[in-house]
Amino acid sequence: MVKLKAIIKLEDVHLAQAKNYLETYHMSVGLLINFGAERLDFKRVINKELYSQLKISEKSPNP
Repeated sequence: MVKLKAIIKLEDVHLAQAKNYLETYHMSVGLLINFGAERLDFKRVINKELYSQLKISEKSPNP
């Protein structure tokens, strides 16, 4: 998931919104990118529940 913003500063509410999108659409990882600041700002957002399941499935051997 990629969430684009054009605001002066990313706030906690924007991070919470991105996490809600991940949960709603059952995605494990996303990016929150802000083009409105003086410099490009981005954050990696993780749905911890799905991400941990993904890591467990990568470790289990394939039959």
